[in-house]
Amino acid sequence: MKHTKVKDLLNSTKPVDDVLVKGWVRTFRNNQFIALNDGSTINNIQCVVDFENTPAETLKRITTGAALSIKGSLVPSQGAGQKYEVKVAELEILGDSDPEKFPMQPKKHSFEFLRENAHLRVRTNVFGAVMRVRSVLSFAIHQYFQERGFVYVNTPIITGSDAEGAGEMFQVTSLPVGNPPLNEEGKVDYREDFFGKETNLTVSGQLEAETYAMALGQVYTFGPTFRAENSNTSRHLAEFWMVEPEVAFNDLDANMDLAEDFIQYVIKYALERCEDDLKFLDQRLADEEKQKPANERSEMGLLEKLQFVLQNNFKRVSYTEAIDILKNSKSNKNRKFNYIIEEWGADLQSEHERYLVEKHFKSPVILFDYPAKIKAFYMRLNDDGKTVRAMDILFPGIGEIVGGSQREERLDVLQQKIADIGIDEKELWWYLDTRRFGTAVHSGFGLGFERLVLFVTGMTNIRDVIPFPRTPQNAEF
Repeated sequence: MKHTKVKDLLNSTKPVDDVLVKGWVRTFRNNQFIALNDGSTINNIQCVVDFENTPAETLKRITTGAALSIKGSLVPSQGAGQKYEVKVAELEILGDSDPEKFPMQPKKHSFEFLRENAHLRVRTNVFGAVMRVRSVLSFAIHQYFQERGFVYVNTPIITGSDAEGAGEMFQVTSLPVGNPPLNEEGKVDYREDFFGKETNLTVSGQLEAETYAMALGQVYTFGPTFRAENSNTSRHLAEFWMVEPEVAFNDLDANMDLAEDFIQYVIKYALERCEDDLKFLDQRLADEEKQKPANERSEMGLLEKLQFVLQNNFKRVSYTEAIDILKNSKSNKNRKFNYIIEEWGADLQSEHERYLVEKHFKSPVILFDYPAKIKAFYMRLNDDGKTVRAMDILFPGIGEIVGGSQREERLDVLQQKIADIGIDEKELWWYLDTRRFGTAVHSGFGLGFERLVLFVTGMTNIRDVIPFPRTPQNAEF
């Protein structure tokens, strides 16, 4: 007999005589009521045991975390809160769970404690909900691009180039760490390394994706990226997933249109398919907000925030205009910002981005035309010589969620920009070839997938929206 998922049993339209359900015990009350969950939904199904006719030894083994197989009948529930319950006819314990040792007991655990038990934390309501939402968002991303004729491209994870020019990369080598071979100058001789040159884990698939966009028209990547940035914050991971579309013949305006449409699509998709999980996460956030001082509480609940993004057109504002707004704001004049905006050219912080979205415009914001000095070399230089065709999308509660630009398609300008930041042109010969042979205007953007999951689930720490977070001094599991 094939077992039925808890979700399907709870959605049943009529009683069923014979059902088989398998799952893990969340709670067991009064030697009679088992709350069983199999991960298909946030909701448990109640299984009612005839305890008088069940051996005491078996009842003793029905503990939180134990895996059970239950045969019985699906009947209308006697208690409040659920339409149906399972009347147990046969019960088999598939795997015991020692209540003295199982860490996920039915009580409130701190997120720190749960991170230390990342292999078991998904058995809690919060993490089960977050990971189901993550899965749905992931599918929605592929569906969005596939429906619109984008080609999915797998860009390399091991690379010899630094797309961001930031230098914060994890090195990949087969050379002995303590005693590498040296060249005549006394430096590490990478010619003897596996790839014959210095290589790293990728920080972005963008440059490779650009080359494919210049043949296939519109492409996207969705894969892991790595930053060796020693940032122990709630917003940074050393290993995370990036979504990066690149589109030939798109200018910055078309790029902004694409990004806005894409992000609204995936959020709407999650809202439609994760209703129970998002309602639960909305309530969790509301309960958490109540613990904060009134002045630190968010003005919007989670579901409200998601609707806010769907119902408002994204306001498009130049960096220069944004700087004027911030410079003249009360928060800046009264020195309430941690980073005071003094002059044009400042790199905006999360507090500035959130001010623009939540206080000033009261809508999602797309900032564009940033100073060239604070942006990457591949962004198209404007005619003023000091700004580039860059754009960032800013969201409530989180700040920047998307970063993108029109790419620099002019060979001479790109060569000069590469020289200015000290990258050897020979390293990027293949990238420059796309400007030598059939160059054209093209644009793209990057979305940090975990930032999106963070926003949609209302979680406050990025380590809680990826199954096994990789952070400084932590590569457990």
